[in-house]
Amino acid sequence: MDYLDNLFFAILLICGFGYFFMNIKKINRNINLGIAIDRKDNPQARWKNMAMIALGQSKMVKRPVAGILHIIVYVGFVIINIELLEIIIDGLFGTHRIFSSMGALYGVLIGSFEILALLVLVAVIIFWIRRNVIKIKRFINPDLKGFPKNDGNYILYFEMVLMTLFLLMNATDTHFQGSNSGNLISQFIAPLFSNMSASSLEIIERSAWWLHISGILVFLNYLYFSKHLHILLAFPNTYFADLNPLGQLSNLEAVTKEVKLMMDPTADPFAAAAPAEGEVPAKFGASDVQDLNWVQLLNAYTCTECGRCTSVCPANLTGKKLSPRKIMMDTRDRLEEVGKNIDANKGLFIPDNKTLLNDYITPEELWACTSCNACVEECPVNISPLSIIIDMRRYLVMEQSAAPMPINAMMTNVENNGAPWQYNQQDRLNWKNEN
Repeated sequence: MDYLDNLFFAILLICGFGYFFMNIKKINRNINLGIAIDRKDNPQARWKNMAMIALGQSKMVKRPVAGILHIIVYVGFVIINIELLEIIIDGLFGTHRIFSSMGALYGVLIGSFEILALLVLVAVIIFWIRRNVIKIKRFINPDLKGFPKNDGNYILYFEMVLMTLFLLMNATDTHFQGSNSGNLISQFIAPLFSNMSASSLEIIERSAWWLHISGILVFLNYLYFSKHLHILLAFPNTYFADLNPLGQLSNLEAVTKEVKLMMDPTADPFAAAAPAEGEVPAKFGASDVQDLNWVQLLNAYTCTECGRCTSVCPANLTGKKLSPRKIMMDTRDRLEEVGKNIDANKGLFIPDNKTLLNDYITPEELWACTSCNACVEECPVNISPLSIIIDMRRYLVMEQSAAPMPINAMMTNVENNGAPWQYNQQDRLNWKNEN
């Protein structure tokens, strides 16, 4: 009847990975609701960005304590899960530590895994203390409440349990402990079970083994609902990030075309093709997630909710409502709502009388932004909240004429006087006559 264990394990794997890939397809579908944008230029610079920022964690270490701890957790968790390959083979074919035939090399690998597991445990405990005891400001901001606030703790508990199960599994494996190779940490835990019978040790070891693999699959599928989706999306996000200088804003193609037409003395303004019947004119700016480009939607899913952007935002620091982190979280929440609408209506989006603008993000938040790019510079995975803010402000100005009074006055002055100030053009040089 041993084959029943292998069959159950295979079903567990199929369900776990199947549900994960089903959710990945939803994310891909939702991201592709965005407007097409070409981000295939300069592949060399893009690969370098991905290697340095996503893989090398170069922007994380700007804050050394959090950066080093994050690298330990990141490297440890990824490398330890290499052992997942051995667990899968053992589970499917009924073997036990099949890679132990590698001899001394296996001991080196497992020993490294155990050291990393201990380091991850220490780092995770420090992270928990920073969040819940020290209460660092960016983790208790009003924009981080409810599930987003608890999500960080849930992940820390997940990692604590998984690392503990890994060490417990090794400590109660009598065959592994007997080989005295690779048990660098678990050898100090094993004496706690020295008075137990062989059958009891086997039950504990098998229980830890099953809970460990089940926990990994639960964690894998929890990523879809969690900010920790950035574990996967940080790589494409840094690859497709904007390579232009931070102060360079994109131009609306329709506006650029009109300006070129206006500046060309040989252009025939009546030569443009008439719009097709039923064609909806392109919207200026963005009022909902479908008006953003797909990279901005990828940004929303990649957001780590770490709050580094908000902690350096001058508007937020002076008490204004703007929080770049909230901009990204609201964008993702609205995108998820649109995705559920599509799922519920068999692939079609039925208007729900909601938009990202007003229902999630207020004009007050948008106009508080100083466009300084501090949030973009600070983000550890190259997310740009500013690009979303700019597109939504464009909609307010160009579609709704809803700019604040000082900005409307400035634009009126530019239109009438050719300058932002309320002076007649003929008076511009009066300053030269002043003593």
